[in-house]
Amino acid sequence: MVPLTSGFPPILGPGARVLVLGSLPSVKSIELRQYYGHPRNAFWSIMGELFGAGRSLPYDARKQVLIDHRVAVWDVLASSVRPGSMDAAIERSSAAPNDFETLFSDQPGIHTVFFNGQAAARLFAGLVAPSLENGSNRREYQALPSTSPAHAAMAFDQKLAAWRRVAEAANHP
Repeated sequence: MVPLTSGFPPILGPGARVLVLGSLPSVKSIELRQYYGHPRNAFWSIMGELFGAGRSLPYDARKQVLIDHRVAVWDVLASSVRPGSMDAAIERSSAAPNDFETLFSDQPGIHTVFFNGQAAARLFAGLVAPSLENGSNRREYQALPSTSPAHAAMAFDQKLAAWRRVAEAANHP
């Protein structure tokens, strides 16, 4: 039997404007107890280019750089059964979403939500969006190319170009 995979608390500070959502931490991320812990995942390289939060910094310093730039990071799911790290292996019947009603109530400044890949966007649309109050509809929602090493069809420079929207939104009042 495959055990339940549980996520992490959000990277979040006061005044967040942007929320980046993945689906659920990978096996490597759980092992390291870090968001996007797999060394071939492009997330921290992209955050390094956009905000100076690259892998050369200790993990806690990377998190603080994002908080200082008003960027929050979380996952759509609080937990799910998922053999391995592939989003396609998430067992939807066991998927429990995080509490976005509370997050959005506590963080009213979040105006843009970015999804790290299509799987996160689909999970949010199916498991979270229907239960959100209408006030949440004022937020903008955008799917970005996955930073996962499994999404190797797109070059790093192309991913970085698409992800620049996160920096633009974080700097927008």
